[in-house]
Amino acid sequence: IHLSILDYSPIDEKSNSREALIATTKLAQLADKLGFKRFWVSEHHGMQTLAGRNPEMLMMHLAANTQNIRIGSGGVMLQHYSAYKVAEGVKLMEALYPGRIDLGIGRAPGGDKITHSALNVGKTRISSYEQQVKDLKAYLSGQEEIDSSFPGLVPSPVVATVPQLWSLGAGSNGGLLAGREGTSYIFAHFINPGGTGLQATEDYFANFSPSVITPKPQNMVAVFAAVAETEEAAERLAKGFDHWILMIESGRETPYYMNFDSIRDYPYTPEEKEIIRNNRRRIIVGSPDSAKQQIEQLAAAYQNDEVMILPQIFGKENRMKAIELLAEAFQLD
Repeated sequence: IHLSILDYSPIDEKSNSREALIATTKLAQLADKLGFKRFWVSEHHGMQTLAGRNPEMLMMHLAANTQNIRIGSGGVMLQHYSAYKVAEGVKLMEALYPGRIDLGIGRAPGGDKITHSALNVGKTRISSYEQQVKDLKAYLSGQEEIDSSFPGLVPSPVVATVPQLWSLGAGSNGGLLAGREGTSYIFAHFINPGGTGLQATEDYFANFSPSVITPKPQNMVAVFAAVAETEEAAERLAKGFDHWILMIESGRETPYYMNFDSIRDYPYTPEEKEIIRNNRRRIIVGSPDSAKQQIEQLAAAYQNDEVMILPQIFGKENRMKAIELLAEAFQLD
C-alpha cells in the first residue's frame, strides 16, 4: 500500500501561523525522505486554527523544498475561481517540477457564507462545477473538448507533461462525476465515514470513461490518523483531535489547536460525548501495528492501494513521529 499525506498546517497552542507553515514544510521534507507518495495541502477560509489558505502558493513553496514526492492540493475549491486561472498556475508548477504536481479539486466552499461572498466579489459569469471540470481537462491536457467553454484556448506555459487531476468527494455523487469525466478520485472518509464512500467508489469504477489526463481509473481514500508508539499515547493525541473537531463543528473554534493538558478536564455534556464517539469513525487511532491493520482494512474496503493520511494531531513533533512510525510499519522507501 502506498501512503500519502494531506496537511492542514494546524496552529498549535503557543504557536503561530508562520511556525505552522514552517512545520508543514518540514513535514513535507520528512515525508519525501521516508517514501510517502504525495503531500497535499488544503484550502480553508475563516478557520483560526489552520494556517493553510492558498494551496497553490504553498504547493510552489513545498515543491521547491522537496525532491521526489508529488505535491498537490486537497483541494482547490473550484467554485471560487476561473478554471483558466487555476490551469495556468498548475501548468506553471508542472513546468518547473515535471511529473510531481497533483491538482485536487472540490465543489465545497471551504468557508462560511461571508467568506464565500468575499471570494466571489465582481463575478459576472458563473459556470457549473461540471463545466469547470470539463474546462480544466481541456486546459491541462491541451486537447480541445467539444463542450469546453472556450474551444481552442490553450493556457501557457505549454509543457510536455500533464499534472494529475483529482476529484475530491465526500458525498454520494462525486464518484459518478469523476468517473464520467475521466479524472482520478479520492473520497474523504474523514468527513463522511458512514458508508456513502463505498457506493461512490463503486459508481466511479462502473462509470469510468478514460481521458487523456487519466487513461485508467485511479482512486484513494483519505482519513484522519493519530499514531504513536503505544495505544495509550495514540489515545492521548486522539483526545486532542476530539476536542478540536467538536469545537470546529459546533461553531466554537479556539484560536489554536489545544494541547491535551489544556483540555484534560473539559466538562463535556452527554450530547458532546456522543458526538465525540461518532467522530471516532473518522480517525484511525493506535500504535503502528494497529494503525497499519486499520489502514489496510480501509484500503480494501475502498478498492485501492493508496491511502491519504491526515495527521491532524497536536504538536509538530507528534506529527513527524506519526509519519515516521507509519513509514516503518509499511516499510516505505
